Amino acid sequence: MHTNITDIFFDLDHTLWDFDRNSEMAFDRIFKSKFPEIKCQDFIQKYIPINQACWKLYQNDAITHLELRYNRLKFSFDALNIVISDADIDQIANDYIEFLIENNHLFDGTIEILDYLKSKYKLHIITNGFATVQEKKINNAALRDYFTTITNSELAGVKKPNSIIFDYAINSANASKENCIMIGDCLDADVNGALNAGLDAIFFNDKKIQAPENIKQVNHLLELKKYL
Repeated sequence: MHTNITDIFFDLDHTLWDFDRNSEMAFDRIFKSKFPEIKCQDFIQKYIPINQACWKLYQNDAITHLELRYNRLKFSFDALNIVISDADIDQIANDYIEFLIENNHLFDGTIEILDYLKSKYKLHIITNGFATVQEKKINNAALRDYFTTITNSELAGVKKPNSIIFDYAINSANASKENCIMIGDCLDADVNGALNAGLDAIFFNDKKIQAPENIKQVNHLLELKKYL
């Protein structure tokens, strides 16, 4: 149990906001209306690992925002041997973002754990997602009132795991590193990023992947009560 913590920083996608579920619903809507020959499940199977790989490159500034939007779709269609025009990819990319933010499924326990933590700590978000998209997700899912500050990579000028984004968020929160903890689903961006920046971290490991033994972790959000 942490007694010195005053401020808790959460990642948004894959930690509070159920990105995979909301994403699948957005693609299902697109394919049913415009590409009924494409089976959504087949596409999602290819898309999830490709999207993760593209985000990792984007996090580390190896590709641009536009390349991320294009590559994750193009590579997924290529993997299914589906020939699709760049114009169609551009339209899908736009529709996807529009539909994605209309879905607001959260991880089991999100509201309960935020209600529990809000009376004891100041809560914040640090996200690598795009500012306008993340703001809409937060508002549509009725999360805004829980958080004192929201830091995104566009504001900070860098992305997690760069320590500058953590410093930016802590300064915005008017907090001290030794009183802060980061909670997120990505070992590289959230956990190691935070630890390297000098604040504590908890790994939200809902997929139960192998993680170093010295890292604090939970498989369900309500398990955070044992640490906080």
